[in-house]
Amino acid sequence: MSRIYQQPSKQQVNNNPVAPSSPASVSIQKVNLNPTNNASTKIYVNNPSSASLDDKRIESGDSKMSVELIERMEKLVSRMENATSRLENVSTSSNLTNGAKSVSVPVQNGNHDTTEDLPSITAFDDLLNSSFNSFKELSAKVGGDVKTIIDLVEKAFKLERQFLVEAARSTQPSQDAWMKFLQQYSKNIEEVQSFREKNRTSQFFNHLSAISESIGALGWIAVTPAPSPYVKEMSDAAQFYTNRVLKDYKEKDANHVQWVKQWLQVLNDLQAYVKQHHTTGVSWNSTKKSGQFDASKVTLSSSSSPAPVPSAGGPPPPPPPVMSLDDLLADNSKASQGAKTDALFAELSKGSDITKNLKKVSDDQKTHKNPNLRAGSTVPSGTNSLTTSSSSLQSKSTSTIQKPPVFELEDKKWKVEYQTNRYDLVISETDLKQTVYIYQCKECTITVKGKINSIIIDSCTRVGLLFDDVLSTVEFINSKNVQMQVLGRVPTVTIEKTDGCQVYLSKKSLETEIVTSKSSSMNILIPNENDDEFTEHPVPEQFKTKINDSRKLTTTSTESV
Repeated sequence: MSRIYQQPSKQQVNNNPVAPSSPASVSIQKVNLNPTNNASTKIYVNNPSSASLDDKRIESGDSKMSVELIERMEKLVSRMENATSRLENVSTSSNLTNGAKSVSVPVQNGNHDTTEDLPSITAFDDLLNSSFNSFKELSAKVGGDVKTIIDLVEKAFKLERQFLVEAARSTQPSQDAWMKFLQQYSKNIEEVQSFREKNRTSQFFNHLSAISESIGALGWIAVTPAPSPYVKEMSDAAQFYTNRVLKDYKEKDANHVQWVKQWLQVLNDLQAYVKQHHTTGVSWNSTKKSGQFDASKVTLSSSSSPAPVPSAGGPPPPPPPVMSLDDLLADNSKASQGAKTDALFAELSKGSDITKNLKKVSDDQKTHKNPNLRAGSTVPSGTNSLTTSSSSLQSKSTSTIQKPPVFELEDKKWKVEYQTNRYDLVISETDLKQTVYIYQCKECTITVKGKINSIIIDSCTRVGLLFDDVLSTVEFINSKNVQMQVLGRVPTVTIEKTDGCQVYLSKKSLETEIVTSKSSSMNILIPNENDDEFTEHPVPEQFKTKINDSRKLTTTSTESV
């Protein structure tokens, strides 16, 4: 591109003509916009005379319009140079990412040069860089198994991004190819879930369960025609365990509370993303420029890089730390203990001579020869006071502080706490997003109408529960003499550290799973065909374990319950 501005050869300005023999010209040449070459925009200001522009201004000092004309030319050159620079930046930004060359993927949209520029990809990147990145930072603060499982979750999210990039440039694959890909893709989700199963004894088991129950939200790519509600269902499935985390750490550590809220925010953002960009399913490329779906490109091998190996010429290792005064004293104490041990063995090596220094007990000090000593107490009186004080401390620690009763809806959780002798507690305004938490109640009956997410009964005595339908779980924890009756469906009933529990099932809930641990006096009552009587079946409490021929354990329940 070349444009030349030629100053007029003759012009009358303030009655002073401009010499035609000294024309000034400005030439702007655009050599190449390819960022890989060293070509750039070149601007030339041609002045055939030996004098500079400033000298020309001085020589024509009484010619103000000539000076103004030259200044306007300079401003015009500057503006054109800036415009050309912006054009170069636009050309390079489509091929460069973070200062390094990236692989361009043929696009199905004429408005974008690569699939990386598509709104669906940039929106997913915004999700990773905002809410998920904050969640990852909170997981690092919690640490332990939580940090490990979030690394697996991050891997699954990045793999989904790779899939979205490949789907944006490809047509929808055949049914067989799609099913094979989903089987391979689901292994990343199963890896997160298996980590929870392998760490059931972890102190963060509720954290791991919250992730494991909801990580299936990444499987929305296999759901049609409405994947967004599926993500919401997975988010609701995690609330049972997120509520337990909130209960355990609400007054202990704010990081755990914020961790729960941020994970639910990630799932909420994922649902909004799917609803906006993949309303009826995965958005495939249906244009003529699309290619075939290549499952081998959905991998993280290119992004993973081995740890750098230190060079041989690196700095030497740091010197060993200087021992502190405490360490020196500890060594001295160990030496003194060793000396005492040597002295003890020296005494033992004396044989029968070791008893020479023992005092002889007279007959009046022997209990078998003195009835008065046998009748008296041999325990010092000071021990009684110690026992009394310890028992008083124990009674103080076990006593509970009476708090005012609570019956309210907080956010999405119904709280029924510290209720006593109440048989008219009814929760009627419910939906699938809500949960019920019953805590420290005595001699009460709670009725829950409609379909709800989950119900937890914690540290209650002689409490009855009647409800219609539960989406996930009903759980009894640290309770005594409790009962429940379901009129509709309930997938799972969990009984933990509970003494005395009666579970009345309905015809619709005959497939309910009962999970028990550290509990006793449990009975499951199943209705007959006419639904007018119940048959009581006790849950085994004793188990018999044997070693089989392959040296493995086999466990069976015994008849004694």
